[in-house]
Amino acid sequence: MQSGNKESFLNSSQKSILILFFALIICSVLGLKNFIFKPNFLLKEFGNSSIDPAIAFTNNKPTFLEFYADWCEVCKEMAPKVDNIKNKYEKDINFVFLNVDNPKWEKYIRNFNVNGIPQVNIFDEDSNLEFTFIGKQEEDIIKESLDNVNDYSRGDSRILNSEFSMIKENKNYQSSPRSHG
Repeated sequence: MQSGNKESFLNSSQKSILILFFALIICSVLGLKNFIFKPNFLLKEFGNSSIDPAIAFTNNKPTFLEFYADWCEVCKEMAPKVDNIKNKYEKDINFVFLNVDNPKWEKYIRNFNVNGIPQVNIFDEDSNLEFTFIGKQEEDIIKESLDNVNDYSRGDSRILNSEFSMIKENKNYQSSPRSHG
């Protein structure tokens, strides 16, 4: 019989390096999870916490209405900014978030001519459209518009375009949900 000391597959320094390597990967993933997954979580949370548009347009408060999609990279990029805005103004302003992929919101998508997302429409307390922002916007510009929404008195709404994701009808669905184009 052989009583053998079999050589270890890895020596102790190699084991230490391997353990350190895996520990570094795990720490990196845990540290970056909020950065990587937070926008996706925020978009889903926006949709879940949204006020119904029919209520928002009848409760005599200004309304922030955003059209978005879970797959939209610009929407994901703006989600933390929109979250900051929502946290600051949610007591005084309605926040409505409509996913363009949900056929339930098709009448609003058509009514507000949504063809690029994110699209933010800001309404005064009488539900008059005051501002439309299409695409990536600076947080300060949206905050300034919300601060002045009831002071803004003119007939036509302002439209500000920036970098956005195009949407188009997807012919594979009868209810024509939107898809990335």
